[in-house]
Amino acid sequence: MLTFNDSVFMPSVLTLIGIPGLESVQCWIGIPFCIMYLIAVTGNSLILAVIKYENSLHNPMYIFLAMLGGIDIALSTCILPKMLGIFWFHLPEIYFEVCLLQMWLIHSFQAIESGVLLAMALDRYVAICHPLRHATIFSQQLLTYIGVGVTLRAAILVAPCLLLIKCRLKFYQTTVISHSYCEHMAIVKLAAEDIQVNKVYGLFVAFTILGVDIIFITLSYVQILITVFPLPQKEARFKAFNTCIAHICVFLQFYLLAFFSFFTHRFGSHIPPYVHILLSDLYLLVPPFLNPIVYGVKTKQIRDQVLKIFFSKEIS
Repeated sequence: MLTFNDSVFMPSVLTLIGIPGLESVQCWIGIPFCIMYLIAVTGNSLILAVIKYENSLHNPMYIFLAMLGGIDIALSTCILPKMLGIFWFHLPEIYFEVCLLQMWLIHSFQAIESGVLLAMALDRYVAICHPLRHATIFSQQLLTYIGVGVTLRAAILVAPCLLLIKCRLKFYQTTVISHSYCEHMAIVKLAAEDIQVNKVYGLFVAFTILGVDIIFITLSYVQILITVFPLPQKEARFKAFNTCIAHICVFLQFYLLAFFSFFTHRFGSHIPPYVHILLSDLYLLVPPFLNPIVYGVKTKQIRDQVLKIFFSKEIS
């Protein structure tokens, strides 16, 4: 590893310190994080299995839910094993290229999840506002295009972040990352060179994906409310809105945590660093943990199928 004027040239290994300021209790913080991860993997795997083997659930709403479950498993798996290695086994080192790969995977999966949430909102909009056209619009071909489209959008928009870091940033002030995973700005701030381009592009990606998605999701649900509330029958209003409650809960927990994490990093200079890091960690771990619980409780079809798996004799 070459050094020049107290800076490091193209480090091969970086060090993740975990949660700065809470190093002495990281081993205890890892316990609830591990429990959340196990519940996330188990719950989402169960939902995936139920949707796969129950033919009545092979429709757009549940196919999108299966996509969401798969993304949640992948996203939480990208972050937690290494995080627990830091917390429990004191293994903070990570190869520079592996760190960039983790960063790309994490931000790509976040972007894909945002795209799937947008697709779910549009699916509910068409199902409630244009029910006769729903089956025609949301065909199997369109579902395939949506899956490929949100994946390519994420991969293509996030990939330049890696190239900008790899090609433009050569000298680093330190190799120690004050974070528990390889987050874009946490890596960029290590550089001893001008990082303005990296910052601007990071903001561009965040707005292009999260900002645009949340605008269209909001418009979809505003239009749903406009359509549902004038209905004369209370039961019809309740049934139409009830199908959206689980989706709304998932949207809120994903985007609220995202904006809390984003704004505390950009404008919360007076906030202790461990608060920033904990919010970032929870932003990645809470949605995969809560999503299967929300859908398991609020979606009758999934709830009934899960109960059949565990209590088949009583239900039959």
